[in-house]
Amino acid sequence: MSIRPAADVVFEAHIPVLIVGAGAAGHVAALACRDAGIECAMLERDPQPQGSTALSSGLVPAANTAMQRAKNIDDTPALFAADIQRKAKGQADLLLVARLSETIGATVDWLAERHAIPFELVEGFLYPGHSALRMHGTKRRTGAELMDGLVAAAAAAGAETLTNAHVVELYADGDGRVRGVGLERPDGTRERLGCDALVLACNGFGGNADMVAQFLPEMREALYFGHTGNRGDAVAWGQALGAATRHLGAYQGHGSVADPHGILISWAVMMEGGIQVNRDGNRFSNEHLGYSEQSVAVLQQPGRIAFSVYDGRCHAAALQFEEYRQAVALGAVREFADAQALAAAFGLPPDNLARAIAETISASPDPWGRDFSGKPPLAPPYWGVRVTGALFHTQGGLVVDEDTRVCRADGTKLPNLFAAGGAACGVSGPAVWGYLSGNGLLSAVGLGRLAGAEAARSVSA
Repeated sequence: MSIRPAADVVFEAHIPVLIVGAGAAGHVAALACRDAGIECAMLERDPQPQGSTALSSGLVPAANTAMQRAKNIDDTPALFAADIQRKAKGQADLLLVARLSETIGATVDWLAERHAIPFELVEGFLYPGHSALRMHGTKRRTGAELMDGLVAAAAAAGAETLTNAHVVELYADGDGRVRGVGLERPDGTRERLGCDALVLACNGFGGNADMVAQFLPEMREALYFGHTGNRGDAVAWGQALGAATRHLGAYQGHGSVADPHGILISWAVMMEGGIQVNRDGNRFSNEHLGYSEQSVAVLQQPGRIAFSVYDGRCHAAALQFEEYRQAVALGAVREFADAQALAAAFGLPPDNLARAIAETISASPDPWGRDFSGKPPLAPPYWGVRVTGALFHTQGGLVVDEDTRVCRADGTKLPNLFAAGGAACGVSGPAVWGYLSGNGLLSAVGLGRLAGAEAARSVSA
């Protein structure tokens, strides 16, 4: 990845706003551009747009949406912002948190009402750290379904997408103004496209083993559950242009990916009362702290595996998620008449497992600090699944202001460079423990709209 001088470069074509990456952030940015009447194009390295969004559950947290109001759910941007900061221990950017929490509700409504993204409110349980029901997802609760909707909406809006277009270099003036990009096709041919503004929506660096080892050493041997194209290009380009970075040690992990099936198991089973035990049949953490930091706890167990144990009520809550239904169909998730049968199937010491289950009924206080009083105790028949911890995507990145303009270390802004999604430093603080459920798509969708709108304004001024 490189920055080259723009002087005397001849571009084959010119498009006012170029967007590197065609995941959720790129598509929402493109929709915002088109709504402003500005021509734009997304540049996607893959044969079809997917990105990390397609691998996620596709859930966007948002406060004060029409869907919440229709259900009489009392939620406000201020309450949402407080939840974000509480999880991040007050270390997320105050202005960015405020802007995202204030605008994401209108953004979700805009996507649903203007661009026919079939969002609905996820009900039945609260995600860790949230004070209200505010997750919005499509019917099957998959990121692939969300991407299908965004791709259709972008096509209907007239946003162009160039696939198999791997951006390998930026052309810029001495002051950091980007004049265009160089891209490479699968057959090795090169093209140069000029632009007036550039939006980096190409996610983070989870697919770059060297960067993961440097910034996220505890995850260097973890299963990577994100898109392999997330190589840290945005960070490298931004730094070469003089941009600041922040919180490169932040990321979203997940402590519940079925092993060896590689299917995400909804954290609903934990929030409804389930527990995780290790090969010794013992619990090892407070499962309600969050599924992101639970990835580290699971990876610290023997063999880097754990076993999620829960009952039929928890199982029913998870059935709304298509990925969970797939895990059941493939036999990753199984039903057992009692704890002894579950222990025998997974090779767990039965007495230890029985004691762990009993903790959900009688432990006061719980040895791991979890409050079990809000849910009924686990009761047979039980359900179980073998899981491992995984890295999903990074949360640190380029420093942006509340309009998504990329900032230098001294606080000044690069002239025409914007960042959204995993390319930008999000609102999860400096480490894995700061990730509030949904922060990834909050940054992708929320910053995506802001970036697209601001880029459009900058080229029309």
